[in-house]
Order: sequence, then structure tokens, then C-alpha cells
Amino acid sequence: MTKKRALISVSDKTGISEFARELVHLGFEIVSTGGTKKTLQEQGIPVVGVSDVTGFPEILEGRVKTLNPYIHGGLLAKHDDENHQKQLEEHGIQPIQLVCVNLYPFQQTIEKPDVTVADAIENIDIGGPSMLRASAKNHQYLTVVTDPEDYETVISELKSEGKTSAETRRKLAAKVFRHTAAYDALIAEYMTTLVGEETPEKLTVTYELKQPLRYGENPHQQAAFYKKPLGSTFSIASAIQLHGKELSYNNINDADAALQIVKEFSEPAAVAVKHMNPCGIGTGKTGFEAFSKAFAADPVSIFGGIIALNREVDGETARKLHEIFLEIVIAPSFSEEALSILTGKKNLRLLTIPFDEVNKPEMKLTTIEGGLLVQEQDRFSLEDADITIPTKRKPTEAEWESLKLGWKVVKHVKSNAIVVSSQDMTLGIGAGQMNRVGAAEIALKQAGKKAQGAGLASDAFFPMDDTVEAAAKAGITAIIQPGGSIRDADSIKKADEYGIAMVFTGIRHFKH
Repeated sequence: MTKKRALISVSDKTGISEFARELVHLGFEIVSTGGTKKTLQEQGIPVVGVSDVTGFPEILEGRVKTLNPYIHGGLLAKHDDENHQKQLEEHGIQPIQLVCVNLYPFQQTIEKPDVTVADAIENIDIGGPSMLRASAKNHQYLTVVTDPEDYETVISELKSEGKTSAETRRKLAAKVFRHTAAYDALIAEYMTTLVGEETPEKLTVTYELKQPLRYGENPHQQAAFYKKPLGSTFSIASAIQLHGKELSYNNINDADAALQIVKEFSEPAAVAVKHMNPCGIGTGKTGFEAFSKAFAADPVSIFGGIIALNREVDGETARKLHEIFLEIVIAPSFSEEALSILTGKKNLRLLTIPFDEVNKPEMKLTTIEGGLLVQEQDRFSLEDADITIPTKRKPTEAEWESLKLGWKVVKHVKSNAIVVSSQDMTLGIGAGQMNRVGAAEIALKQAGKKAQGAGLASDAFFPMDDTVEAAAKAGITAIIQPGGSIRDADSIKKADEYGIAMVFTGIRHFKH
């Protein structure tokens, strides 16, 4: 054995010719397959075909080529084990010192809108993961590379030390196992979806690092932001940042909350969020009108908030936004005039998201200590509800509009939640209270005199009639709630006593 041997078989050919050429200069013999072999030969790099090593041709349309003892024996042999070395000699197997492999483009294949199941299945790599796992297992003796980003490190160490360090080999092996695990997770997700399994006995998920974060919820907590492969494009993870400093952990959470609310509206709408709760929501004929109402809903809490609009930000709206301190503005786009105005604030983050690409909702994952909760997103709307009106009086057309807006908003407010609203804006929001009447008192106090003739939405039923009593005294004339309490009759009686129209939806909107 006069030469060291490197096995190269890659789908992503970024930088592979330069990498292979450096290996040849360092005394490596290159063994390769199919398309990789052709690429290297076209660049004038000497290559030995895998079939020349195995003595067996590639068969079954290339499905079987590297699954052979002449390959895997060379990958798995312990270099300092006399018995292993003796067996290699007996069978004429040459050890392999370096492996460079990346896998069939399964993710890129299933991303295609017209992909067939047959195409997806054909792009499930078998030999590649087998070589990577074998090499990573045996990283004490050989170097395994799957990411073009690592080519330079490997070449540098080989040039300076004649070999890679044990630390580098272990880091690269760990990366390989992350890579193959992520690859298999995507395949598992695709196949599980294909067969319609809703609660598989094993749940495998994978995410890709988008960016390390300065810290988490608090400065003493480490944090990072990961993106789901093939995840929704209508998301903060896929947003394009046009301006401003780096997003923080809390920014990302709040921005996501704002996005989930604003997508409830088809008419021009603006949402202001603080600490993952809405503090003001407005609708109108234009984005400017919508934001003006969102601002008027709570001009105190909006300070330092996150704003999401579902229409392009124009110059008029930008000037209004510029008047206050904000962390983030999210919109489908910004006019040139708006960008000129808002980029004057160096730290203000400006994000664009394709509002015309609202994707199928993903499952919501919530971690707990030692476990994971999985549920569908709450997409239930009034159109889905089985509406009943148990009170003597039915809502007027204007009251219905107020209730519709309140019902859209209340499901995005932390429970216990109460929203007081008019036809086109929120007037008061009570969030995250331990009892419902407490949430109502906060919302009604914030609404003040504007509660006269307004609607009130509750995310869950009233356990007693005290919330209706408080609403009536504040001037509320219509209420929407799920119903279903054993004491519904008390709330209905109280509503009738004050002439309040009350709507039951039959569905609750807890948000913890």
C-alpha cells in the first residue's frame, strides 16, 4: 500500500474538484462513483472507479455500487488491530483513510411542487448514509467529510501535520451523525405524511441553525434560532430582514405572535404585540387607517412593540410609525419612501414576508421537561362554529362586526382572555389572568367609556354570571363566548336582564 486512499461520492459538487486535487497532491488515490467520477475526470484529476475496486459493476440503475466488502471493509477496519489488518490482507482489501460523501438531494426533490412519490423514493440514498455511518463510527482511524465548508480545515491539517487531529475527526463524525439523522428525519416525515399516520409511535423532527442569538429571554440564558426544513414560507423563520439590528429571542417570539394574528384578516389590518399578547389591533380601508386605529387602541403599551401589517407600508404609514419607538415592523413590502423614512432609525428591524403564501398550518410543538407536546394549530373560525343565540335579543349588524373582530383576536390572547372591541379596533384586552372576571375588569377598564355599545369576546365560557354583570355595568351590549358552563343559565339570565345579546360558539380558544 503505497498510497493513502480517499473515497469521494457527492451530490453537492461545490468545491469538490479543488478538494480532490489537493488530496492528490498530498498523495491520496481517489476512488469515486458515477457523476462524481465523471466530474473529477473532466477536471483532469486521476480517479479509480468503485467498480475497479470491488470487481463488480454498478447495478440496478446505480442503486448498488458501494455496498461491498471491498468498500466497507476498508472503512470499518481498525488500523491498529493486527487481526483486522490480517483479514484485510487475506481478502485484498485496502484501508480507506478519508471519506467525502454527501447524499442524494431528497429535500430538494420533495420541495418541488410536482414531485411524484416515485421520484421521492428514488432519491432516498442508501449507500451514502451507509458509508457515512461506517466512517463516522470508525473516526478514530479515518476522516469523514460531508460538508463542503469543512474541506479547507481538512486540507490545512493534512498539509501541516500529515493527518487530521483526533479532535477534528470526532467533530466531523458528530456532524455526520447529525446530517444522517436529519436526512432520515425528513424521509420519516415524508413517509409518515404519505400514509396519513397522525400519531406515530416515534416522532422525528429536524431543524437547521438559522442563527445563534445573543441570549434567550434573559441575558444569562444561551439561545439559538433554528429553521424547519420545508417549513412555512409565511413565517418569521423565512422572513427577509431589510434593515435593523439582529433579532433577539424575544423579538422572534413576539414577531411570530403578531404574524399569527394579522393573518386572521383579509381586509387591511395592523397588529401591535407586546410580550406575545396583542395590545392593539385595527382594521380600515388602508394600512394607514388600520395602524392609526391599532395605535389608538393602546398608545401606551405599543411603545417598544412589534407591528405587523398585511398591506405594503407606504410613506404616510411610515411617518406614523416613525413617531414612536418600535422594535420591529413586519409587512408584505415597503415603498421606497417608507424605507427612506424608517431606515433613519438604525435599530428598527424591518421584515418582509410573502402574505400571498400562507401555507398549510404546521403542527405546534411545545417542549416540557423530559417531553414534547404536539397539537394542531388553532385555526377554528366563526365560519366553522355552530352558532346559537340563547338570549332574547340578537346582535345587530354592527354588534356582529364587533363580535367577529373580538373573536378573531381573543384566541391569540393568553388565557384567561377577554377582548373588548368595536367594529374595526380593539378597545381593551385582558390577558393571562387566573380568573375570567379579572381579565374582564382589565379589558373594561382599558376600554373605559369606549365600552359603551361595544362587543366583548371571551376565550372560554363564564363559570358564573359575574363577567356579564361587569360587562353590563361598563356598557357592553353584545357578548360572544363558547358556552358550555353548568351555569350558563345564570349568564343568560343576567344578559337578558341588561338587554345584552349573547352568542354561543360551542368552541373555546385557550392559549397557554
